[in-house]
Amino acid sequence: MPAFHKLTQLYARPGFLLRRAHQISTAVFEDECRRVGLTPAQFGVLSVLRATPGLDQSTLARALGFDKVTVLRVLRGLETRGLIERAPAPASRRNLAVSLSAAGLDLLKQAQQPADRAYDRLMAPLSKAQQAQLLELLQLLTTGLENDARAAFVPPDQEADAPSPTGS
Repeated sequence: MPAFHKLTQLYARPGFLLRRAHQISTAVFEDECRRVGLTPAQFGVLSVLRATPGLDQSTLARALGFDKVTVLRVLRGLETRGLIERAPAPASRRNLAVSLSAAGLDLLKQAQQPADRAYDRLMAPLSKAQQAQLLELLQLLTTGLENDARAAFVPPDQEADAPSPTGS
């Protein structure tokens, strides 16, 4: 089998295309949000905290499908910039509750238009019907393979229905 044929097969694999699409998505987002200095992960954390203030770090990680190391790294960076605040959680002093600071809320508001422009740029090569189809297919793929993910994804409004990490 010629080497070119093997590369054609590689380049047509869903994993390769998804990774490449993620690289492009990140680059477009960072380009549009350069002025506000946010990465997609930071924007995601700030957005979840705006919608559900006071989440503990584990719940926040699940709300974004992050592993614990990733969420801690992102939180440290945001805390250093004064964009979030961490304090003992009221329900369990062993857990930390995370909230947006006033500066974090202000920056998130500033980031909304650049984030929207990034979304529009990313979807621009597709017709409206193709955009809807892409999102539907990605939802089917991620929902259908959720059990194979390295980090759980549990939106905060579904957290009470999720099995506990101990399995009880």
